[in-house]
Amino acid sequence: MNRRRSAFVLCVCLLVVPSLLRAASPPVPKAGPNKEAAVASVERHRPELVDLANQVWGFAETALKEKRSSRLLADYAEGQGFKVERGVAGLPTAFVASYGEGRPVIAILGEYDALPGISQKAQPTKEPVTAGAPGHGCGHNLFGAASLGAAVAVKELIAAGKLQGTVRFYGTPAEEAVGGKLYMVRAGLFKDVDVVLAWHPSDETKADTQSTQAMVDFVVEFHGKTAHAAFDPWNGRSALDGLEIFTHSLNMMREHVQPTVRMHYVITDGGDVPNVVPDHARVWVWVRDTKHASVDELMERVRKMVQGAALSADVQATLRVQSGDYEMLVNRAGERLLQTNMDWVGPIQYTAAEEEFAKTIQHETGIPQKGMSGAVKPLNEHPGGPEGGSTDVADVSWNVPVLHVSVVTAPLGSPWHAWPVAASGGMSIGHKGLTYASKVLAATMVDLFEQPEKRAEIRREFEAGTKGTVYKGYIPDGPPPLPKD
Repeated sequence: MNRRRSAFVLCVCLLVVPSLLRAASPPVPKAGPNKEAAVASVERHRPELVDLANQVWGFAETALKEKRSSRLLADYAEGQGFKVERGVAGLPTAFVASYGEGRPVIAILGEYDALPGISQKAQPTKEPVTAGAPGHGCGHNLFGAASLGAAVAVKELIAAGKLQGTVRFYGTPAEEAVGGKLYMVRAGLFKDVDVVLAWHPSDETKADTQSTQAMVDFVVEFHGKTAHAAFDPWNGRSALDGLEIFTHSLNMMREHVQPTVRMHYVITDGGDVPNVVPDHARVWVWVRDTKHASVDELMERVRKMVQGAALSADVQATLRVQSGDYEMLVNRAGERLLQTNMDWVGPIQYTAAEEEFAKTIQHETGIPQKGMSGAVKPLNEHPGGPEGGSTDVADVSWNVPVLHVSVVTAPLGSPWHAWPVAASGGMSIGHKGLTYASKVLAATMVDLFEQPEKRAEIRREFEAGTKGTVYKGYIPDGPPPLPKD
């Protein structure tokens, strides 16, 4: 009898406890009319946004060469009633589009630069549009269009008198190279902004509570004395010797740094021909870690290595910092707000054809054929250290609170900065991610306009995180390094 009763009680508990757990989960709040209107606006403008993304995908312009892409997005913003300032911060392909007046000022970032050498057709097998040409292997064609769509949705609400304040779209070039946002920060373009939103294409949809890596991008050049490598090498002083001593020292340092440190380089100049002692050599290096303070300490050691290598080879050496990024200052109050809107919008649904497209890509790249992952990941409050990668969005986050979300635009497990991302970004999988990101960002911007207490909470966390830090970007003094036409 007791055993039966125990079994009965256990059975009831197994049935009831899951129900209680489900009941304990916070319900997705009902959206107000402004949020509904913002999402409806994104849906209404969806064909235009997809067309913008497809055109930028076709242009595939690399860092600081995004002339057509920048003009396309700026013209669209202007056509939607924004006041557009072009060529800001000394960057011909950067612009700021604004609408409204007064506070709050809620801003959103957009990118549109491509990567060299990964041209790809919108198909699930590797085939370039043009061999050796650039391609959107990071999904930035989707990034700019989606963010602009969210800004337009909010602009319409301000124009209708439903929201008060200013909405601003920042067209930011060269994320993949010099970091256009660093120059825009230095020019003071974010000084009056209350909150900035951003997103990035991914293979998962989640609020980004994980930081990124801090990084310094620098070049070391060696200059020696040339001579015939066989007839009178004793009269030469090899710049390549200096470079090799430096890279050997750098590699020896790998054993004596924290496991979180990453160092990678390419030799871009090692002389001209073997039978001439090279009087010039150049190596391009990136050094990363989880915090910018650690990167600064690593750079002090690197500078000593450069000096030592030059002395050893009896040559001259210079170290020139080109750019770099801080780590992302995560704002958890803001990420929770994003999560609420992601849950409200719901998961992305895919067709059988899109799943087949994804699985073909996964087969071609030798990864598990799991298709697409359209689910919204739960908020991860304790994500640990960054997995890898750096971004100039992080520098913005040390100057104004940044809320950041990742949205699926490519098959699960896709190699990034590669052809699968370019392929997916030129077809419906990427377009669905664009639409989803635009809706989530627009809904979150509405919350920020309507809820001053949320803005205050986000600002308090930002001020606590930046206390005692004096931001100094890694870009060198002077104008941006613009490419020659």
